[in-house]
Amino acid sequence: MAALVRRCMGMSWHRAVRGGTACSLRAALPLASRAGFKIYTRTGDAGTSALLTGERRPKYDPCFEAVGTVDELSSALGVTMASIRSEQALQDINEQLQRIQCILQDVSSCLVTPDDDATPEHLRKAVALDEAFVTELEALIDAHEEELAPLKNFILPGGGPASASFHVARTVCRRAERRAVELQQVQAVQPAALKFLNRLSDYLFTLARVACHRQGEEELVYRRATRRRTARVDVNNKPQDA
Repeated sequence: MAALVRRCMGMSWHRAVRGGTACSLRAALPLASRAGFKIYTRTGDAGTSALLTGERRPKYDPCFEAVGTVDELSSALGVTMASIRSEQALQDINEQLQRIQCILQDVSSCLVTPDDDATPEHLRKAVALDEAFVTELEALIDAHEEELAPLKNFILPGGGPASASFHVARTVCRRAERRAVELQQVQAVQPAALKFLNRLSDYLFTLARVACHRQGEEELVYRRATRRRTARVDVNNKPQDA
């Protein structure tokens, strides 16, 4: 499986699109988007937004908290992609991340189409997230781990700009997962969406390590902090050794 994933990762983005292994942004856009539409609609001026079922909820609703955090995650990935675009050693990762951004759009679509409130018509139009995306992430993690030393310590965020950026995206992903789990308490959420977010944070942690390895950076390893000696100050403000 790992060897197969490596071959897939070696394909160019355009070849992946033609082969159906990555999303086509143009194909993903609704016809109205391609024809053009207004950016503003004024329908949210009263503090509500609409689900894909047509139901309107307050913008602070758990559904929009979850969707907004997924959007924030995609933006964090965009920052990371921009920062590694010129890094030849990380080009396969850049292509993987662009595909993941497309899948995150589908995750958002799932979150705003609650199965328990949707009509049959809404369900026919809704995105059913494929659990194969979860398996795909697991295969990518396994493939990348083959180039890394075994993990024996806790890794601290850092280790170079690219690695640090992956860690930031990882923490946003964790928050997106928490928001989705919170949403699940009040409406149905597709299990595949929760699994994907959970696995994605593991994938981003792995990429943080891969970035360090490929760029020759040193990983920051956790070590228990010890108490440091300090100086005492007497009433005359003269420091003395502790």
